[in-house]
Amino acid sequence: MNTLKKYKYRLNNLDCANCANKIEERLKKENNLSDVVVNFSSLTLSFMSNDDIKIEDISNIVTKIEPEVVVTKIDEEVKENKKNYNLIILIIGVIIALLGLYVNFNNEIINKILIISSYVILLYRTFKVAFKMLIKSHTINENALITISAIGAYFVDKQMEGLMVITLYEIGKILEEKAVNNSRNSIKDLMNIKQDFANKVVGDKTKVINVEDVKINDILIIKKGEKIPVDGIVIEGETKLNLFSLTGESDLVNKKENDEVLSGSINEGKVIKIKATKLFNDSTVSKILSLIEDATDKKSKTETFVAKMAKYYTPIVLIISVITFICFILFTDLTTYESIYRALVFLVISCPCAIAISVPLSYFTGIGVSSKNGILVKGSNYLDLLSRVNKIVFDKTGTLTSGAFKVTSFNLLDSSYSEDYILKLYALGENLSNHPIAKSIMNYVNIDVNEKVKNHKEIEGLGVSYTYDDKKIKIGNNKMFDIKDDGSLNIYLSIDDKIVSSLTINDGIKEGVENTLNELSKKGIETYMFTGDSKENALSISEKLNIDKVYYELLPTEKYEKLEELLNDKDIVAFIGDGINDAPSLKRADIGISMGSIGSSSAIEASDIVIMDDDISKINKAISISNKVKRIIKENLVFSIGVKILILVLSAIGIANMWQAVFADVGVTIISILNTLRIMKK
Repeated sequence: MNTLKKYKYRLNNLDCANCANKIEERLKKENNLSDVVVNFSSLTLSFMSNDDIKIEDISNIVTKIEPEVVVTKIDEEVKENKKNYNLIILIIGVIIALLGLYVNFNNEIINKILIISSYVILLYRTFKVAFKMLIKSHTINENALITISAIGAYFVDKQMEGLMVITLYEIGKILEEKAVNNSRNSIKDLMNIKQDFANKVVGDKTKVINVEDVKINDILIIKKGEKIPVDGIVIEGETKLNLFSLTGESDLVNKKENDEVLSGSINEGKVIKIKATKLFNDSTVSKILSLIEDATDKKSKTETFVAKMAKYYTPIVLIISVITFICFILFTDLTTYESIYRALVFLVISCPCAIAISVPLSYFTGIGVSSKNGILVKGSNYLDLLSRVNKIVFDKTGTLTSGAFKVTSFNLLDSSYSEDYILKLYALGENLSNHPIAKSIMNYVNIDVNEKVKNHKEIEGLGVSYTYDDKKIKIGNNKMFDIKDDGSLNIYLSIDDKIVSSLTINDGIKEGVENTLNELSKKGIETYMFTGDSKENALSISEKLNIDKVYYELLPTEKYEKLEELLNDKDIVAFIGDGINDAPSLKRADIGISMGSIGSSSAIEASDIVIMDDDISKINKAISISNKVKRIIKENLVFSIGVKILILVLSAIGIANMWQAVFADVGVTIISILNTLRIMKK
């Protein structure tokens, strides 16, 4: 039995989103191909098959649908000067057209020859593609519609408008290609994080090798300005690394001996030596590249719906244009020429480029912007879902908290006691407790106590009390001493009911968590906290962070069961964890978001969205990007469909002409693309 293999090819010269949809639909009909995805944004074709598929077989199918498209291996690109060539042809054609239309040569034949010549020059590329498609695949696309409209305009004595149609169409195609390529190039720049070579130490010399040839435990030299080729550990030297491409953070990070370093980060300081700990294919940079490349293959429901709609859109309008022509002939006083002209206007309007391109390009751009901010989204479907999230479940340790309490300051409030004596009292009270706060105090005072105390009691949720040296000692929080909560975690000590000192403790809550949760609350998102921690500690954290609901003392299986209870058809639930212990819940949630540290393979594999560092505020950033993408998609669809319908109606009643029709096609497409590029400003 043959194993299922994944194939991926590059589609060069593919400049139409609707054409990409047609190629995908055709290849899906092949019985030996599965999971077919044509990604217009990245110009790639991917599929799975049990058979050995030859690139020639795929190329034959693709060129029947799009004759200009060249199928190559994923690492090959067809170099061309197509855009400059097309621009030169356009300029020559327009000059000849202007001469034929507006220069009087005192010879009507010369003017006609010039006009016909300009038609041939301007219409050649569009006509060639339309003809090849008609012959090879027996289909009519927008190239055929433009060709029919332009030639039809010539024969109804509207030569100037016919030339205008094809001229503006060609201008639109050139501008569209430029806008789309700018978006693609921004993603390529983002993905330029791979170092193609490595400086391997061999004896007393350095040998330059391919990054794919690096083996574990190889010693590599990283010079200033070079990217780290594979994950490793610093064994010599100290430097500063730029992690912007990995995390979106601009601050340089200090690295010294025994520190881990990640592939893709840039050495901005001195020369260092590292020992490779992973092969290139297992390194952080390889996983990120693979993730970004595959991200736009996973399409949202909106994207899939628009692709299906575009497939039927042009034929429907083509039929309407024929019906319109017949109705004008039968039921109005319009001449045959006037009826044909209005039907031709319908054809120009019918091109679905704006509708077909705006949605995938919006998601593609949104994924790119997210990646630039250190947020890896595994597909446009997840970016789409993120805008509709109304419940977020947080794992506590590793996500909301660091899992470690730490004393940050000691305050002696009564000078009649020495600092050493008071710290000893703290130790006598806390050394018998297993509570994390007690452990942090013991780490701070660093005193071994062998003395026994009397009447030692732990008071749940408050602290401890005991008797020592005939003195009544209490150690506890603000509630024990009826002190107003100021937002800090202070542990007070009293002797015979008089407070004599306090310790300020960092409660482990990560920086930015409170602001992030407040913003989520303002968005109307309900927050939950799942933790295996004790009731006391869980309630303390949730109260401080204003979390809506908290579930404590949960095993990993119980977290999964609680998550199951939240999932339903009405709500979109996201689960945010560290990507190590919460894999089942990350997989089961509508959206799994990993807050694991960069380089964690379990974080990348288990979740749908990966925050590449521990900056929890990026959750709000991701939601904000998702909302902007959704808003721009709606704007583009409403604008493009609305304008087309308006011009269709106006043309039917004789108000709109070819000028408005071209705007409804080319103009709307360009405006939609420019609107989409606003996402990059996020």
